[in-house]
Amino acid sequence: MASAPILNRQDFTNYCLRRLGAPVIDINVDEDQVSDRIDDAIQYWQDYHFDGAQKFYWIHYVTGTDIANQYLDASQAVDQNGNNVSILGITRIFPLTDSQATINMFDLRYQLRLNELYDFTSASYINYTLTQQHLRSLELQFTGEVPIRFVRNMQRLYIDWAWGAGYEVTPGQVVVSECYGAIDPNTYPNVWNDRWLKEYATALIKRTWGENMKKFGGLQLPGGVTLNGKETYDEAMGEIARLEKDMIDNYGGPLEWFLN
Repeated sequence: MASAPILNRQDFTNYCLRRLGAPVIDINVDEDQVSDRIDDAIQYWQDYHFDGAQKFYWIHYVTGTDIANQYLDASQAVDQNGNNVSILGITRIFPLTDSQATINMFDLRYQLRLNELYDFTSASYINYTLTQQHLRSLELQFTGEVPIRFVRNMQRLYIDWAWGAGYEVTPGQVVVSECYGAIDPNTYPNVWNDRWLKEYATALIKRTWGENMKKFGGLQLPGGVTLNGKETYDEAMGEIARLEKDMIDNYGGPLEWFLN
């Protein structure tokens, strides 16, 4: 009979301890130490696993505070489901105004659509597509993308443009950012059942167990049992190294925000 999926932190903790031998074996690790190692495992999983981050678009209305600060406070960002998200990286922002919405009859794109795309059932869109790509290339060549700098530990998005009334950015304008946000297991409980995360958290707890017992290395207990914390520690280090290599080789997440 298949076991029930793990969908909360307590069940996840119990699972990790059972993998180490509890309750048959006494796991010499404090509850706080177990909790810390689980937090470490989740943080590593969010940073590097492709399932640990979600791509979403953060829609923000510029306020007077933003203009005074000359940055956007990303700590208030929410994903498409309305949940607060800790942003790992921001790859780009979209233009403040939609040039397609402000198009007029003297615009080249308007004339192109009027004369070549009046009938979508018979007109070819090849020339239109090539022309649009050419216009975009010219825009990137002469205007370029707006430079941005995201500081993760401060959760601030710095945008290098002219702030304030009479300039490029004014209160009420919309900024849409393409972001990667950490997936919170307390919001999305399926995280607790991730196979790699379960193995990695167990290995981290095992390492702490070995560290706790190393101070009693060679101590003989009644019955002739000898404690060997170093062996447990070395086994855990080997498992951690294997899992972290597995992460790099098979589960690595997108690195776009490191390349901007």
